[in-house]
Amino acid sequence: MTDPRARAPAMDRWEDSSSRPWGGVGPAVEPVATPVNGNRHRLAQLVRTIEAEVVPRLVLARRAAATAEAAEATGGTPPMASDVTTLAQHLVADDQAGARALVEAVMARGASTEAVYLGLLTGAARLLGQWWEEDRASFTDVTIGLCRLHALLHELSASFMAEGGHVEHGRRALLVPVPGEQHTFGLLMVAEFFRRAGWVVSCAPSASIIELTRQVRSEWFAVAGFSASSQTKLDDLAHCIRSVRRASRNQALGVLVGGPIFIEHPELVARVGADATAVDGRQAALQAHNLLALLAPAS
Repeated sequence: MTDPRARAPAMDRWEDSSSRPWGGVGPAVEPVATPVNGNRHRLAQLVRTIEAEVVPRLVLARRAAATAEAAEATGGTPPMASDVTTLAQHLVADDQAGARALVEAVMARGASTEAVYLGLLTGAARLLGQWWEEDRASFTDVTIGLCRLHALLHELSASFMAEGGHVEHGRRALLVPVPGEQHTFGLLMVAEFFRRAGWVVSCAPSASIIELTRQVRSEWFAVAGFSASSQTKLDDLAHCIRSVRRASRNQALGVLVGGPIFIEHPELVARVGADATAVDGRQAALQAHNLLALLAPAS
């Protein structure tokens, strides 16, 4: 769910239609009240839209940006671009020992586990995808590489949790890819950040919409997070979000979405019916916390 650039939905310009002449009304006739009332109604709708949609998204984006900037200041020496390339080469060569040694070397230079997660592992995953698109790596190479990344993530998990002072607060999050999505490494990364922030996380990487609606109907979740890697999945994602919201025991369920398509086009967040997006796992956990704070008065 991986890498805040959330933008408020664009609003069409509007103007007070009472400034325009009404057809068929002569100069000696007083204007009827309906157009004025109509303008007031449209204005009220606009105000409600700003309060319900635009302002919350701006607040979420601003809060996540400020907190992410503060977190970056404590991340130590970040991995270099050459580290990312070297790690990706170890991964496609199925050289787990070389990959592990590189991670240890990067951390010895002062990088935190969080910096390794966000800069090195996430960067390598993206590079593998780029190589596949450019026919520089086969599907088998990329699959093996991602399996090795999963193993590295598992090995680093204990250090990552200890680094953040993991404290349980009991809130539950459901994190899933859109049904049919094959890419799950980013989602596993997001789950790590949620767990470190104290969330009880349920991951369902291969669940169908029917299975997801059954789960949210039987279990209480404060937040649901969905990942999608391409625009071809947007209609399926929108249908999934609608189904999960309708079935959820929590009628104030917060919904986050993530994936490259939302980083490039954050306006799609509203289109699929979600509340917010995030560029990486760290920001996703922050957005979930901020989203609950915004939803609390209405819940």
